[in-house]
Amino acid sequence: MITPVDKKIKSYTLYSFIRFLVEEIILAIALNWLLPRLGVNIPLWLLIVLMGAWAIYSYLTSKLAAKAISRPVAVGTEALIGIKGITTKLLSPDGCVQVGTELWQAYSIAGDIETGTEVVITGVNRLTLLVKPSTDTSPE
Repeated sequence: MITPVDKKIKSYTLYSFIRFLVEEIILAIALNWLLPRLGVNIPLWLLIVLMGAWAIYSYLTSKLAAKAISRPVAVGTEALIGIKGITTKLLSPDGCVQVGTELWQAYSIAGDIETGTEVVITGVNRLTLLVKPSTDTSPE
């Protein structure tokens, strides 16, 4: 099964490869066609070295970017998904949930939930958490 992160990485890899090819073509055109028209002649060995250096630079920056893309969300409401909380009042289906030291408006996707029940956050709608009991194993 392909996860969203895998999909992002595959998309980014394809983008990086196409970007790399376009950059190399532009560099070759600039060094072989444009510079000689301006009276600057580049020897073949220097062209190869410059294109190789640019290829290494492109590869390293693409690797760093792919590493950043694969990181999990650290901030924002998306980071709350999967976190557990405790209901502070009856969710019928609206109510409040305490997550850490914060109180959040919550909406139960699994019917009524009693006060003091441990819940897991399954989604976020604006600033309302979508929750279900943490022991509930039914599909979302």
